Amino acid sequence: MAYNILIVDDSLPMRAVVKKSIKMSGFNAGQFLYASNGKEALDILRDNWCDLVVTDYNMPSMNGMELIMEMKKDETLSTIPILVITTEGSARRVEEFMEAGAAGYIKKPFTPDQIRQQLNNILGEPENGEGNDDNGDEEFDF
Repeated sequence: MAYNILIVDDSLPMRAVVKKSIKMSGFNAGQFLYASNGKEALDILRDNWCDLVVTDYNMPSMNGMELIMEMKKDETLSTIPILVITTEGSARRVEEFMEAGAAGYIKKPFTPDQIRQQLNNILGEPENGEGNDDNGDEEFDF
């Protein structure tokens, strides 16, 4: 299954780096969508199907923490996992992200391997690329 990913960062070059890192990681990404702040991200999320949000913290208009908090207030958006990628690396800040509802955290700078590991953990994909062989066609003997 290919996952649609919304990348939220006020830096165009950083959005490109995140996209390239996800692609280099071998993660099964489908469509990429982009926003430069939390307000734009909410608009995009309301109009598009996204399986994952990857967001920075420091952004104008609405930062990553505010985005997480707004998403968690919305019944539909609250189910979308959020990965925070930021330079904010204090233990206290990471704890705040996780308590607010982030599913994962990566400190900049990062590697494609770190991205793959976090995305696989968040979305339940096997780390070694071996999927579940269950095709759903089991016969039940009741």
